[in-house]
Amino acid sequence: MALAHAYGVDSTYNPGGGSVPVGSDTLIAVLAALGVDASTPEAARAELHRHRVETAARLLPPTVVVRQGRRTALDVPAEAELAVELEDGGRWDLPKGHSHWLPADLPLGRHRLTAKAGPREASAALIVAPERLPEPPGRSWGFLAQLYSVLSDRSWGMGDLGDLADLARWAGHVHGAGFLQINPLHAGMPGAPSDPSPYRPSSRRFADPVHLRIEAVPEFAYAGLDGYAERAARLRAEVLDHDGLIDRDAVWALKRETLEALYAVPRTAGREAALRAFTEREGEWLERYATWCALAEEHGPNRHTWPKGLRRPDSPHVTAAKAELADRIGFHRWLAWLVDEQLGQAQRAAEEAGMPVGLIHDLAVGVHPDGADAWALQDVLADGISVGAPPDAFNAHGQDWGLPPWRPDALAAAGYEPFGELLRAAARHAGALRIDHVMGLFRLWWVPAGHPPTRGAYIRYDAEAMLGVLALEAHRAGAYVIGEDLGTVEPGVREELTARGILGTSVLWFERDWQDKGEILAPERWRAGCLATLTTHDLPPTAARLSGEHVELRHRLGLLARPLGEEQDAARAELAEWAADLAARGLLPEDAGPTPEALYAFLLATPAALVGVWLPDAVGDPRPQNLPGTWDQYPNWRLPVADRDGHPVTLDALAQAPSTTRLVGGLAAGLAAGPGRPTPPRGAV
Repeated sequence: MALAHAYGVDSTYNPGGGSVPVGSDTLIAVLAALGVDASTPEAARAELHRHRVETAARLLPPTVVVRQGRRTALDVPAEAELAVELEDGGRWDLPKGHSHWLPADLPLGRHRLTAKAGPREASAALIVAPERLPEPPGRSWGFLAQLYSVLSDRSWGMGDLGDLADLARWAGHVHGAGFLQINPLHAGMPGAPSDPSPYRPSSRRFADPVHLRIEAVPEFAYAGLDGYAERAARLRAEVLDHDGLIDRDAVWALKRETLEALYAVPRTAGREAALRAFTEREGEWLERYATWCALAEEHGPNRHTWPKGLRRPDSPHVTAAKAELADRIGFHRWLAWLVDEQLGQAQRAAEEAGMPVGLIHDLAVGVHPDGADAWALQDVLADGISVGAPPDAFNAHGQDWGLPPWRPDALAAAGYEPFGELLRAAARHAGALRIDHVMGLFRLWWVPAGHPPTRGAYIRYDAEAMLGVLALEAHRAGAYVIGEDLGTVEPGVREELTARGILGTSVLWFERDWQDKGEILAPERWRAGCLATLTTHDLPPTAARLSGEHVELRHRLGLLARPLGEEQDAARAELAEWAADLAARGLLPEDAGPTPEALYAFLLATPAALVGVWLPDAVGDPRPQNLPGTWDQYPNWRLPVADRDGHPVTLDALAQAPSTTRLVGGLAAGLAAGPGRPTPPRGAV
């Protein structure tokens, strides 16, 4: 147990009914992933002794993270000489004394701390982070959308970055929306059939070119392409007029064919200079990503089946392969540049539409174990480990998400640069970042390969360091931060996030006074520092919850934990409770059932900084975008926005729908009235 605790591994966990010990086989496997041999009692004792000796002997930790405005004590010998080499080239020499303090007025940034005590010398990354991030200016509302699902009459079978810019312009200019939150746009795994989930990408560092608006690429006008319009129209019609399912693979096949032709079009001097500037800015990160893409074309997407010499990015075999694949690597660099350009254009469209926040990009919790990031970052990711969730009151079997986690020790040794670079990229064209499973900055549930998710363990991260890096990169990008803190949250986590200016996520159906019989939490008691909404991509849309269809759907798929009748009775009782509460607040006529308008008016009565409207709620779409617990039994991540009857609705039609005006028309007025004084929705008393 002492060895596990020394490496930040919890030996127990609490699924809700008391402390449960972690099995010894799990502890051994988790420690092995951290490079620690605990296979026998003798080996464990030797590793613990080594750890203690190395810790006592080191002059500085691998990374020091401090907050600007605070003096920070350093545990170094009194005779040590300290200096800070600033990232701008300056240098601060710190006076010797009986105790050492880093001054409170160090500039924000990534610096280098050096120490010398007699013959010993040490150097460490020094990260100076802001004490707190600012919260968004004033209150605002905005749409929550899955971009692939928002098709226009110009889309090639799925929503694209041109649609994103149009959605932002319409929502901002016409309805005064303050933000637009979208699903992760991370690069997906190549090959068909592909995994449509945006939360298990090949790379979180680069966005997927499947989202490109092809006609917006400047070279398109000079390509002389024939037949593309008819083929794109057929893809669009398949979704809008026929089965209504998005075929990502077919969309990418057509876009890739077109992009291959555009790549051959000579670029102007200015365009070529912009591409070179992008390549220089992205540096080694782009080089490794583009190299992986080219190698995956040659050898398949599973890096574990590649020739052994290619399985590490720093091998001489990869260097040789890069020379042979130079043109394909150049193609993938070019694709990354195009996506970056259009992402920037979409954020500018949001800003020009008057949005005080703009685009909120979603950062997934991890990456596919065979993808580009797992190959490029394998030295800082835990091998043979998957992230998940332990058993709890809602899922007795736990969860395994199939994503390799950061190694906390390797992150610290790398100065948290891989994490910082990821955040820099994610925030570059964002007004705010949504951090999926933000609790993972504190601890993650590690599931060793071959183990069920019930036999995992929590591994601790240096939350002060993780939050410090997040705060620094968000500050530099001028981005706000929203943490997805739904589910089991360890005591103190939300308080620490609030103290750092990181907003939480509050879903109406879960906000109850659990200290008093689970009653509906009065709106004035909600936290102000949150994004408040009625649903998420993993939950039933409002129309389904109000009709009870969400229960029937889960029954058809065998996902109910109780008999159908009991689940339906519970759902009806919940709606009756909400109807009474909304009527008492003047948001609903007596004896009427809850409506989307009344529920969103309730959200406006809270002090929540941001109020999110699920875009499909505008047209009464009852289908969830993702149904946890299913794979091929349900078309997860493949549904376009549709009306109440399941007929797909284009972005243009959605913008003109009377139901859209009814739902969002009063949001600006409600926000202007202030929390606690919502404007009753149309039709209310």
